[in-house]
Amino acid sequence: MKPALRVAGSYRLIDVALSTIAHSGLDDVWIAEQYLPHSLNAHLANGRPWDLDRARGGLQILAPFEGGEGEGFAHGNSDTLWRHHERLREFGAECVIVLSADHLYTLDLLEVVATHARHDAELTMVTTRTDEDPSSYSVVEAAPDGVVTDFAYKPEDPAGDLVAAEVFCFDAALLVDALEELHEREDGLGDYGEDLVPWFVARGRTVEHRLEGYWMDMGTPETYWRAHMQLIDGDGARLDDPARPVLSAQPQLPPARVERGAEVVDALLSAGCTVAGEVRRSVVGPGAVVEAGAVVEDSVLLDGVRVGPGVHVRRCIVDEATTLTEPGTHGGSDRVTVLGPADGAPA
Repeated sequence: MKPALRVAGSYRLIDVALSTIAHSGLDDVWIAEQYLPHSLNAHLANGRPWDLDRARGGLQILAPFEGGEGEGFAHGNSDTLWRHHERLREFGAECVIVLSADHLYTLDLLEVVATHARHDAELTMVTTRTDEDPSSYSVVEAAPDGVVTDFAYKPEDPAGDLVAAEVFCFDAALLVDALEELHEREDGLGDYGEDLVPWFVARGRTVEHRLEGYWMDMGTPETYWRAHMQLIDGDGARLDDPARPVLSAQPQLPPARVERGAEVVDALLSAGCTVAGEVRRSVVGPGAVVEAGAVVEDSVLLDGVRVGPGVHVRRCIVDEATTLTEPGTHGGSDRVTVLGPADGAPA
Protein backbone atom coordinates (compact mmCIF):
# COMPACT_ATOMS: atom_id res chain seq x y z
CA MET A 1 0.00 0.00 0.00
CA LYS A 2 1.66 3.20 -1.20
CA PRO A 3 0.62 5.45 1.72
CA ALA A 4 2.64 3.20 4.06
CA LEU A 5 5.85 3.60 2.04
CA ARG A 6 8.80 5.32 3.73
CA VAL A 7 9.72 8.91 2.94
CA ALA A 8 13.26 10.07 3.77
CA GLY A 9 13.69 6.93 5.84
CA SER A 10 11.97 8.31 8.93
CA TYR A 11 8.42 9.03 7.73
CA ARG A 12 5.67 7.36 5.73
CA LEU A 13 3.82 8.87 2.78
CA ILE A 14 0.56 9.15 4.68
CA ASP A 15 2.36 11.31 7.28
CA VAL A 16 2.52 14.11 4.69
CA ALA A 17 -1.25 14.14 4.18
CA LEU A 18 -2.05 13.79 7.89
CA SER A 19 0.48 16.48 8.87
CA THR A 20 -1.05 18.81 6.25
CA ILE A 21 -4.45 18.19 7.82
CA ALA A 22 -3.18 18.67 11.38
CA HIS A 23 -1.34 21.92 10.62
CA SER A 24 -4.45 23.21 8.84
CA GLY A 25 -6.52 22.71 12.00
CA LEU A 26 -8.92 20.12 10.58
CA ASP A 27 -10.02 17.42 13.00
CA ASP A 28 -12.60 15.22 11.24
CA VAL A 29 -10.50 12.84 9.14
CA TRP A 30 -11.67 9.70 7.35
CA ILE A 31 -9.19 7.31 5.78
CA ALA A 32 -10.54 4.96 3.11
CA GLU A 33 -8.58 1.70 3.10
CA GLN A 34 -8.66 -1.32 0.88
CA TYR A 35 -5.49 -3.17 -0.08
CA LEU A 36 -3.23 -4.72 2.62
CA PRO A 37 -4.00 -2.16 5.36
CA HIS A 38 -2.32 -3.96 8.28
CA SER A 39 1.00 -2.11 8.44
CA LEU A 40 -0.78 1.18 7.77
CA ASN A 41 -3.23 0.59 10.61
CA ALA A 42 -0.38 -0.17 13.00
CA HIS A 43 1.30 3.09 11.99
CA LEU A 44 -1.82 5.23 12.35
CA ALA A 45 -1.96 4.51 16.11
CA ASN A 46 -5.56 5.81 16.38
CA GLY A 47 -4.40 9.19 15.10
CA ARG A 48 -2.40 10.09 18.21
CA PRO A 49 0.72 11.50 16.45
CA TRP A 50 -1.52 14.03 14.65
CA ASP A 51 -3.71 14.84 17.68
CA LEU A 52 -6.63 13.02 16.06
CA ASP A 53 -7.38 10.50 18.86
CA ARG A 54 -10.50 12.26 20.07
CA ALA A 55 -13.78 11.31 21.74
CA ARG A 56 -15.67 13.26 19.05
CA GLY A 57 -14.43 13.53 15.52
CA GLY A 58 -10.79 12.70 14.98
CA LEU A 59 -9.54 9.83 12.85
CA GLN A 60 -11.89 7.21 11.44
CA ILE A 61 -11.03 4.24 9.22
CA LEU A 62 -13.41 3.47 6.34
CA ALA A 63 -12.87 -0.19 5.50
CA PRO A 64 -14.60 -2.25 2.79
CA PHE A 65 -17.77 -3.88 4.11
CA GLU A 66 -20.64 -6.25 3.30
CA GLY A 67 -24.34 -6.18 4.03
CA GLY A 68 -25.50 -2.84 2.62
CA GLU A 69 -25.39 -0.32 -0.20
CA GLY A 70 -21.78 0.33 -1.20
CA GLU A 71 -20.52 -3.06 -0.08
CA GLY A 72 -17.44 -4.66 -1.62
CA PHE A 73 -14.15 -3.38 -2.95
CA ALA A 74 -13.98 -0.08 -4.84
CA HIS A 75 -12.89 0.16 -8.48
CA GLY A 76 -11.39 3.64 -8.24
CA ASN A 77 -11.34 6.71 -6.00
CA SER A 78 -14.72 8.04 -7.21
CA ASP A 79 -16.18 4.63 -6.52
CA THR A 80 -14.65 4.76 -3.03
CA LEU A 81 -16.48 8.04 -2.33
CA TRP A 82 -19.75 6.61 -3.65
CA ARG A 83 -19.49 3.61 -1.33
CA HIS A 84 -19.46 6.02 1.61
CA HIS A 85 -21.86 8.63 0.20
CA GLU A 86 -24.56 7.90 2.78
CA ARG A 87 -22.12 8.61 5.59
CA LEU A 88 -21.12 11.84 3.84
CA ARG A 89 -24.78 12.85 3.62
CA GLU A 90 -25.42 12.05 7.28
CA PHE A 91 -22.36 13.95 8.48
CA GLY A 92 -23.73 17.21 7.07
CA ALA A 93 -20.48 19.06 6.33
CA GLU A 94 -20.43 22.17 4.13
CA CYS A 95 -17.43 20.98 2.16
CA VAL A 96 -15.38 17.82 1.81
CA ILE A 97 -11.63 17.91 1.17
CA VAL A 98 -10.27 14.82 -0.58
CA LEU A 99 -6.52 14.13 -0.59
CA SER A 100 -4.43 11.38 -2.09
CA ALA A 101 -1.86 9.94 0.30
CA ASP A 102 1.02 9.36 -2.12
CA HIS A 103 2.16 12.93 -2.80
CA LEU A 104 4.90 15.12 -1.31
CA TYR A 105 4.11 18.83 -0.83
CA THR A 106 3.42 21.61 1.69
CA LEU A 107 -0.03 23.19 1.68
CA ASP A 108 -2.39 25.06 4.01
CA LEU A 109 -5.81 23.53 3.44
CA LEU A 110 -7.55 26.51 5.07
CA GLU A 111 -6.29 28.63 2.17
CA VAL A 112 -7.90 26.17 -0.22
CA VAL A 113 -11.17 26.46 1.70
CA ALA A 114 -10.86 30.27 1.56
CA THR A 115 -10.45 30.15 -2.22
CA HIS A 116 -13.48 27.84 -2.41
CA ALA A 117 -15.61 30.26 -0.36
CA ARG A 118 -14.38 33.41 -2.14
CA HIS A 119 -15.45 32.03 -5.52
CA ASP A 120 -18.62 30.38 -4.18
CA ALA A 121 -17.30 27.33 -6.02
CA GLU A 122 -18.78 23.87 -6.34
CA LEU A 123 -15.33 22.34 -6.64
CA THR A 124 -11.91 23.83 -5.94
CA MET A 125 -8.94 21.83 -7.20
CA VAL A 126 -5.35 22.43 -6.22
CA THR A 127 -3.16 22.80 -9.32
CA THR A 128 0.57 23.00 -9.91
CA ARG A 129 3.12 23.13 -12.72
CA THR A 130 5.06 19.93 -13.37
CA ASP A 131 8.34 19.22 -15.09
CA GLU A 132 7.34 15.57 -15.42
CA ASP A 133 5.40 14.28 -18.44
CA PRO A 134 1.98 16.00 -18.09
CA SER A 135 0.27 13.10 -19.87
CA SER A 136 0.74 11.06 -16.69
CA TYR A 137 -1.54 13.45 -14.79
CA SER A 138 -4.81 15.33 -15.12
CA VAL A 139 -4.09 18.43 -17.22
CA VAL A 140 -5.98 21.60 -16.34
CA GLU A 141 -6.74 24.81 -18.25
CA ALA A 142 -7.94 27.84 -16.30
CA ALA A 143 -9.04 31.38 -17.07
CA PRO A 144 -7.28 34.40 -15.48
CA ASP A 145 -10.02 34.60 -12.84
CA GLY A 146 -9.24 31.03 -11.75
CA VAL A 147 -12.25 29.30 -13.29
CA VAL A 148 -11.30 25.90 -14.70
CA THR A 149 -12.25 25.82 -18.38
CA ASP A 150 -10.96 22.38 -19.34
CA PHE A 151 -9.85 19.19 -17.64
CA ALA A 152 -8.21 16.24 -19.42
CA TYR A 153 -7.44 12.98 -17.60
CA LYS A 154 -4.03 11.64 -18.68
CA PRO A 155 -4.30 13.05 -22.22
CA GLU A 156 -2.09 11.75 -25.02
CA ASP A 157 -1.51 15.33 -26.23
CA PRO A 158 -1.41 17.61 -23.13
CA ALA A 159 -2.45 21.22 -23.62
CA GLY A 160 0.13 22.42 -21.07
CA ASP A 161 2.00 21.60 -17.89
CA LEU A 162 -0.64 22.73 -15.37
CA VAL A 163 -1.92 19.62 -13.59
CA ALA A 164 -4.27 18.68 -10.77
CA ALA A 165 -2.35 18.02 -7.55
CA GLU A 166 -4.91 15.48 -6.31
CA VAL A 167 -6.31 17.76 -3.59
CA PHE A 168 -10.00 18.62 -4.09
CA CYS A 169 -12.46 20.68 -2.06
CA PHE A 170 -16.06 19.73 -2.92
CA ASP A 171 -19.36 21.29 -1.97
CA ALA A 172 -20.51 18.41 0.25
CA ALA A 173 -24.20 18.27 -0.69
CA LEU A 174 -23.46 18.54 -4.41
CA LEU A 175 -20.77 15.87 -4.12
CA VAL A 176 -23.33 13.39 -2.80
CA ASP A 177 -25.78 14.34 -5.57
CA ALA A 178 -23.05 13.92 -8.21
CA LEU A 179 -22.02 10.51 -6.87
CA GLU A 180 -25.59 9.24 -6.94
CA GLU A 181 -26.31 10.62 -10.41
CA LEU A 182 -23.10 9.33 -11.93
CA HIS A 183 -23.40 5.93 -10.30
CA GLU A 184 -26.86 5.47 -11.76
CA ARG A 185 -25.96 6.91 -15.16
CA GLU A 186 -22.67 5.08 -15.60
CA ASP A 187 -23.69 1.89 -13.82
CA GLY A 188 -20.68 2.30 -11.55
CA LEU A 189 -17.83 4.75 -11.00
CA GLY A 190 -14.06 4.70 -11.53
CA ASP A 191 -11.47 7.40 -10.85
CA TYR A 192 -12.02 11.13 -10.21
CA GLY A 193 -10.58 12.15 -13.55
CA GLU A 194 -12.83 9.79 -15.50
CA ASP A 195 -16.21 10.83 -14.15
CA LEU A 196 -16.53 12.98 -11.01
CA VAL A 197 -14.25 15.92 -11.78
CA PRO A 198 -15.44 16.28 -15.44
CA TRP A 199 -19.02 16.35 -14.10
CA PHE A 200 -18.18 19.35 -11.91
CA VAL A 201 -16.05 21.13 -14.53
CA ALA A 202 -18.89 20.93 -17.07
CA ARG A 203 -21.13 22.91 -14.69
CA GLY A 204 -18.80 25.93 -14.90
CA ARG A 205 -18.22 26.52 -11.18
CA THR A 206 -14.91 24.76 -10.66
CA VAL A 207 -11.91 26.91 -9.75
CA GLU A 208 -8.22 26.32 -9.19
CA HIS A 209 -6.07 27.02 -6.13
CA ARG A 210 -2.52 27.30 -7.35
CA LEU A 211 0.25 25.54 -5.39
CA GLU A 212 3.46 27.42 -6.18
CA GLY A 213 5.83 25.36 -4.04
CA TYR A 214 7.23 21.86 -4.37
CA TRP A 215 4.93 19.00 -5.38
CA MET A 216 5.69 15.45 -6.45
CA ASP A 217 3.41 12.50 -7.16
CA MET A 218 5.39 9.60 -5.66
CA GLY A 219 3.17 6.91 -7.11
CA THR A 220 5.77 5.38 -9.46
CA PRO A 221 9.26 4.00 -8.74
CA GLU A 222 10.82 6.72 -10.91
CA THR A 223 9.15 9.65 -9.13
CA TYR A 224 9.63 8.03 -5.71
CA TRP A 225 13.36 7.73 -6.41
CA ARG A 226 13.64 11.23 -7.90
CA ALA A 227 11.90 12.85 -4.93
CA HIS A 228 14.44 11.23 -2.59
CA MET A 229 17.40 12.38 -4.66
CA GLN A 230 15.96 15.91 -4.58
CA LEU A 231 15.60 15.70 -0.79
CA ILE A 232 19.26 14.74 -0.50
CA ASP A 233 20.38 17.47 -2.91
CA GLY A 234 18.40 20.11 -1.00
CA ASP A 235 16.15 21.14 -3.87
CA GLY A 236 13.13 18.99 -2.99
CA ALA A 237 10.45 19.19 -0.33
CA ARG A 238 11.35 20.78 2.99
CA LEU A 239 10.84 18.35 5.85
CA ASP A 240 12.58 20.40 8.56
CA ASP A 241 10.30 23.45 8.79
CA PRO A 242 9.84 23.98 12.54
CA ALA A 243 6.52 25.72 11.90
CA ARG A 244 5.12 22.75 9.93
CA PRO A 245 7.01 19.60 10.93
CA VAL A 246 6.10 16.23 9.47
CA LEU A 247 4.32 14.45 12.29
CA SER A 248 4.71 10.69 12.54
CA ALA A 249 4.62 7.62 14.75
CA GLN A 250 8.36 7.04 14.86
CA PRO A 251 9.73 3.51 15.48
CA GLN A 252 11.40 2.96 18.84
CA LEU A 253 14.91 2.26 17.59
CA PRO A 254 18.43 3.23 18.68
CA PRO A 255 20.32 6.02 16.88
CA ALA A 256 21.95 5.34 13.54
CA ARG A 257 25.46 3.88 13.84
CA VAL A 258 28.37 4.71 11.53
CA GLU A 259 31.27 2.35 12.19
CA ARG A 260 34.98 3.12 11.97
CA GLY A 261 36.20 3.05 8.38
CA ALA A 262 32.77 3.73 6.90
CA GLU A 263 32.29 6.51 4.34
CA VAL A 264 29.02 8.47 4.31
CA VAL A 265 28.46 11.43 1.96
CA ASP A 266 25.17 13.25 1.24
CA ALA A 267 22.99 10.64 2.91
CA LEU A 268 19.88 10.36 5.08
CA LEU A 269 20.42 7.77 7.82
CA SER A 270 17.39 6.48 9.72
CA ALA A 271 17.14 5.32 13.31
CA GLY A 272 18.43 1.82 13.90
CA CYS A 273 20.53 1.56 10.74
CA THR A 274 24.21 0.56 10.69
CA VAL A 275 26.76 1.66 8.09
CA ALA A 276 30.17 -0.01 7.90
CA GLY A 277 30.66 0.35 4.12
CA GLU A 278 30.23 3.27 1.71
CA VAL A 279 27.01 5.26 1.34
CA ARG A 280 26.81 8.13 -1.14
CA ARG A 281 23.73 10.20 -2.06
CA SER A 282 21.36 7.60 -0.63
CA VAL A 283 18.68 6.97 1.98
CA VAL A 284 19.27 4.17 4.48
CA GLY A 285 16.01 3.06 6.12
CA PRO A 286 15.31 1.97 9.71
CA GLY A 287 17.22 -1.14 10.72
CA ALA A 288 19.06 -1.37 7.39
CA VAL A 289 22.68 -2.56 7.40
CA VAL A 290 25.43 -1.68 4.92
CA GLU A 291 28.28 -4.03 5.72
CA ALA A 292 32.00 -3.34 5.32
CA GLY A 293 33.01 -3.71 1.69
CA ALA A 294 29.53 -2.79 0.39
CA VAL A 295 28.82 0.33 -1.67
CA VAL A 296 25.44 2.06 -1.91
CA GLU A 297 25.02 5.11 -4.14
CA ASP A 298 22.06 7.04 -5.55
CA SER A 299 19.70 4.54 -3.91
CA VAL A 300 16.89 4.13 -1.38
CA LEU A 301 17.11 1.22 1.08
CA LEU A 302 13.85 0.49 2.89
CA ASP A 303 13.40 -1.04 6.35
CA GLY A 304 15.64 -3.93 7.34
CA VAL A 305 17.65 -4.18 4.10
CA ARG A 306 21.07 -5.81 4.44
CA VAL A 307 23.78 -5.12 1.85
CA GLY A 308 26.59 -7.64 2.13
CA PRO A 309 30.34 -7.31 1.43
CA GLY A 310 31.26 -6.87 -2.23
CA VAL A 311 27.78 -5.72 -3.26
CA HIS A 312 27.53 -2.45 -5.20
CA VAL A 313 24.01 -0.99 -5.22
CA ARG A 314 23.53 1.90 -7.64
CA ARG A 315 20.34 3.76 -8.61
CA CYS A 316 18.06 1.24 -6.89
CA ILE A 317 15.06 1.09 -4.61
CA VAL A 318 15.51 -1.96 -2.39
CA ASP A 319 12.37 -3.39 -0.77
CA GLU A 320 11.96 -4.11 2.94
CA ALA A 321 13.91 -6.98 4.55
CA THR A 322 15.85 -7.77 1.35
CA THR A 323 19.34 -9.27 1.76
CA LEU A 324 21.86 -8.60 -1.03
CA THR A 325 24.59 -11.15 -0.70
CA GLU A 326 26.89 -10.82 -3.71
CA PRO A 327 27.15 -8.85 -6.97
CA GLY A 328 24.32 -9.61 -9.34
CA THR A 329 22.15 -11.49 -6.83
CA HIS A 330 19.63 -10.56 -4.22
CA GLY A 331 17.13 -12.22 -1.89
CA GLY A 332 13.96 -12.23 -3.97
CA SER A 333 13.49 -11.72 -7.70
CA ASP A 334 11.10 -8.75 -7.42
CA ARG A 335 12.41 -6.86 -4.40
CA VAL A 336 14.94 -4.56 -6.06
CA THR A 337 13.82 -1.87 -8.48
CA VAL A 338 16.70 -0.70 -10.67
CA LEU A 339 16.32 2.79 -12.08
CA GLY A 340 17.84 3.31 -15.53
CA PRO A 341 19.38 6.59 -16.73
CA ALA A 342 16.95 9.48 -16.66
CA ASP A 343 17.05 13.18 -17.47
CA GLY A 344 18.52 15.14 -14.62
CA ALA A 345 19.89 12.02 -12.92
CA PRO A 346 23.30 10.38 -13.06
CA ALA A 347 23.76 7.89 -15.87
